[in-house]
Amino acid sequence: MSKYERMANPSARDFMSGYLESLALVERLHRLLLDVIKDEFERLGVLDINAVQALLLFNIGDNEVTAGELKSRGYYQGSNVSYNLKKLVEMGYMHHQRCEIDRRSVRVRLTEKGREIRDQVSDLFSRHAGGLEEKGVIGMNGIDEINAALRRMERYWADQIRYIY
Repeated sequence: MSKYERMANPSARDFMSGYLESLALVERLHRLLLDVIKDEFERLGVLDINAVQALLLFNIGDNEVTAGELKSRGYYQGSNVSYNLKKLVEMGYMHHQRCEIDRRSVRVRLTEKGREIRDQVSDLFSRHAGGLEEKGVIGMNGIDEINAALRRMERYWADQIRYIY
């Protein structure tokens, strides 16, 4: 069946419409998450760090990682993560140390100042998780279904990248 024949099929059109809506929602939710973090930090008077950097600190947590590890986990793009790690080191949110085995590689971990930011983001997420459940916005079953569906989409997209080219 050709692309045009599929699009003439009402159920294919409906699925395509739903898929495009899902893509738009994922994109908007990511931007909204960054806005929520930015607003929280403005409320707290933390103005020297942006939302992307705060989320980076949260995702690193108690780990010691390289930029490559963050990229391979799918959290960040190449130059974006390198730039933000450099800024976070300069601002005192992270320690960095050259890897003994591969001198080109730099390992980073949070400083006490970085752990404070991580904890603030964690507190924000905890409050939101509690609010979502308390207000009946979404429960455990709904979260499980969303996560399962998003993992399947992630695997499908990853397979497209690996096997198409």
